Amino acid sequence: MLNWIVIGIGDIATRRVIPAIQAEPRSRLYGLVTRDPAKAAAYGAETKAWTNLDDALSDPAVNTVYIATPVFLHAPQTTQSLRAGKHVLCEKPMAMNEAEARSMVQVAEERQRTLGVAYYRRSYPKVQRAKQLLEGGAIGKPLLAELTSHAWFDPKQGERSWLIDPAKAGGGPLFDVASHRIDVLNFFFGQPLRVSAQLSNAVHHYAVEDNATVMIEYAGGVRGIVDVRWNSQIKRDECRIRGTDGEMELTPLNGPELAYTGADENLPPHANLHYPMVENFVDAVLEKTPLLSSGASSLWTEWVIEQARKDQGSSLRSE
Repeated sequence: MLNWIVIGIGDIATRRVIPAIQAEPRSRLYGLVTRDPAKAAAYGAETKAWTNLDDALSDPAVNTVYIATPVFLHAPQTTQSLRAGKHVLCEKPMAMNEAEARSMVQVAEERQRTLGVAYYRRSYPKVQRAKQLLEGGAIGKPLLAELTSHAWFDPKQGERSWLIDPAKAGGGPLFDVASHRIDVLNFFFGQPLRVSAQLSNAVHHYAVEDNATVMIEYAGGVRGIVDVRWNSQIKRDECRIRGTDGEMELTPLNGPELAYTGADENLPPHANLHYPMVENFVDAVLEKTPLLSSGASSLWTEWVIEQARKDQGSSLRSE
């Protein structure tokens, strides 16, 4: 049995993470770390609450930590938890930069603890099936993958205004939504080789970019293009892969549809998108099953993001 604590009780934690832990039969929501203990009251008196992470980690019954705080806290809280002997599942993106991410992986290896990152799309049945089909030559040799995530983001609405603060979020849609799609490309095609990118503020003049376009090259000549926007009133969640002998359509990426040459399949994700990821993490800790999204695999997503920022340069261009 894994006794979990969750650090941060925001939207994702309350809607998905905590329900996933509560539903997983080998897991128990042991406690919550929050600046507002009143938020923890909804989970019952049996669920402990702390305002200080040191106090929570000093409880010997705690063995697993889910980190659901803003990005700037991921590396220090992960490192602190690992050094306290706990397994860690961390929200994405993994860290503020590649150096922080590498340090997290190193500490996990030194302490012999499991470190996972919440790139839950790897567990989508249709993403798993698409990988199998690609490796089996269903569209011939893959050549070009195109993924988009377009939406309108107004930081004045909701509780996520920290996303436009580079000191807390690292960057804009490149960090927040491109990271998921970059990770899907890495899952499909392996280690990225080269990256080029354009970031700008076309509509919103945040302190972070409001759009990013990233091109990634992989072994064998396949290229991936990820275009993410917080400046589009039209929502898009596209994913398509073109090959020498056909193409594969996964649009919308978050939907069940998978179409490829001569076939259509319907493979819906779990009702709670985080549940299969939590289940896989528990398998990894208790059964030594390989993690679908580990700290080591997530390093490559951090690498792509860092290369994109370097290619863009130190200042954002306004259009």
